[in-house]
Amino acid sequence: MPKIKIKPHPEICPDGAEIEGKKGTTVCEAILDANINIEHACELSCACTTCHVVVTKGFENLNEATDDEEDLLDKAWGLEQRSRLSCQIILDEEDLEIEIPKYNINMVSENPH
Repeated sequence: MPKIKIKPHPEICPDGAEIEGKKGTTVCEAILDANINIEHACELSCACTTCHVVVTKGFENLNEATDDEEDLLDKAWGLEQRSRLSCQIILDEEDLEIEIPKYNINMVSENPH
């Protein structure tokens, strides 16, 4: 199973984490399955940018972003060259390292704190 290393995020994952995901599922699903409360306001339907991540290692091995994902990413806070929506990254065999941006476009968190 591929491993996903999550860099520390002050609220969502203060100490960072290393989790495993099942091949064929999304990065967002793997993060949520590990009880890490990443935002996902559109319920993983590629209709918002709240699950935006920056892939710091393994970007070249990812499935290609769709036009819909690319259009949404243009609206994401903290957009970088290696930005993706975690609900659209399909896990394969390769390990990944990601960073969850400090902010997103949601004014109100969907996650209970």
